[in-house]
Amino acid sequence: MDSDAAVVADLHVHTTASDGQLRLGEIPAAARAAGLSGVAVTDHDRVHPGLDAPVTTRDGVTVIRGIELRVDTGTERIDLLGYGVERTDELDAEIERLQRNRVERARRIVACVEERLGVDLALDVHAGVGRPHVARAVDESDADYGYQAAFDHLIGDDGPCYVAREIPSFERGVSLLDSACSLVSLAHPLRYDDPEAALDLTAALDAVERYYPYGRPVDPSPIDRAIERHGLVATGGSDAHDRTLGRAGLAKSAYDAVLSELPKAQA
Repeated sequence: MDSDAAVVADLHVHTTASDGQLRLGEIPAAARAAGLSGVAVTDHDRVHPGLDAPVTTRDGVTVIRGIELRVDTGTERIDLLGYGVERTDELDAEIERLQRNRVERARRIVACVEERLGVDLALDVHAGVGRPHVARAVDESDADYGYQAAFDHLIGDDGPCYVAREIPSFERGVSLLDSACSLVSLAHPLRYDDPEAALDLTAALDAVERYYPYGRPVDPSPIDRAIERHGLVATGGSDAHDRTLGRAGLAKSAYDAVLSELPKAQA
């Protein structure tokens, strides 16, 4: 996407169904405030229960039903984005298992943090819970840790209160999403420890997240080579967990290419 091209679609957005701050009903207004005509709701390991079709129109904004699914490649954990989700029994069963594991994991993390810091986090552990919920609770507690410090010193991947999740293999994840989604994309490829290895996996996918706010200068040429090599669709989004959409996303031509792969929007 040219630096001067306007972002019209943010295809990586989290809501309160996982660890975002926006409720589903607030998505259209947040999208319009950012000048967007389309949004994909991609909650972690969960299909938003308030979306009743793969693609819908809400208050003039196209809302794509999606999911962000973490999988294990054997050497690294990566995230897959599924777009235009049609519910299947297999995907529903795996989501239910993952949500049970998320709740169990969160309870173990909370217990560890409370014991270590001597505080009561008063956190409601619910479906869709993730580490950001714990970090926010730490920030709001009497502990001398802010949100980022909670990740840096307590619950990050190397932290003393980290608990790993039980996630599907890459092959299993791709199979589940291929059966349920119109488009399966590799999320934020330049965030991984081995971006080239992650991009090699796109041979089994439909798309790759080309536009993403890494917060640092990046060279997108490895992504562009993967797009050319495997004939991938370019996706993009802000990975918004807060209330601001459109920090990254797709210009109209790229968005149109994504929409051409999805079912028509239902009112």
